[in-house]
Amino acid sequence: MNRSYLFAIFALIALLIGSQSFFIVGEHQKAIKFKFGEFERADYTPGIYPKIPWVNTVRIFDARILTLDAAPERYLTLEKKNVIVDAFIKWRISDVTAYYKTMRGDERQAGMRLFQVIKDGLRSEFGKRTIQEAISGERAEIMAIITSQIEETARQFGVEVVDVRIKRIELPAEVSSSVYQRMEAERARTAKDLRSKGAEAAERIRADADRQSAVIIAEAFRDSEQLRGEGDAKATAIYAEAYTRDPEFYRFYRSLSAYENSFASNKDVLVLDPSAEFFDFFKSAEGKR
Repeated sequence: MNRSYLFAIFALIALLIGSQSFFIVGEHQKAIKFKFGEFERADYTPGIYPKIPWVNTVRIFDARILTLDAAPERYLTLEKKNVIVDAFIKWRISDVTAYYKTMRGDERQAGMRLFQVIKDGLRSEFGKRTIQEAISGERAEIMAIITSQIEETARQFGVEVVDVRIKRIELPAEVSSSVYQRMEAERARTAKDLRSKGAEAAERIRADADRQSAVIIAEAFRDSEQLRGEGDAKATAIYAEAYTRDPEFYRFYRSLSAYENSFASNKDVLVLDPSAEFFDFFKSAEGKR
């Protein structure tokens, strides 16, 4: 009974010592081994390695690409206007020894140091550009410049900056309000200018239409008067020719027309001398008195 108990204790101790005698470095990990707290080795590839319990300690670090997404910061542009820039960094450990010596292996501290360098670069680049240039045309150029500038500093920290990205660039609320008001005023001015040009064109078209209308009416009146004159002349010529052919018949026809017009109604009354020329054809068919 006591032997079994002692054997179990020894087995447990051996298992504990055995588990403390090895460490595993994963495919996406980097490791540093210390001896009594002093740096010993860091050139480990993925695999299983021995260590002496209570003599050696091992720190394991994640060597995959990490993302640092810090809070948005304000920067001044060339026009001394504030913009709010939200950026993030993609980075990974390249030299675990330098990383541990400069950052004590603290991922948070490394991110803060990197972002401080990036903030300085962003402040410099935005200070050289207007808001329009920074927002629309040169964002990719800014990111490329910042990435190249930070590479040397990051190498001293034992890390590699994979990428620097600007997620968004915004104007502060007070600046946005003034910008929107300026845009609204600009659009109102443009609309007013277009309306005035439209009104000018409308007046020009209306005046041209009125002129053309007056010309057309005048020409039509001229043509109508000319045609009417020609018609009257032809009618007069026809009347004159008819009269010269048979003056008596023409006289008779005119008298009948006069009678018809004079006695158009049964209420018409004429007070004339019976011997008047008007009644010549009432007395005889020849119109003799």
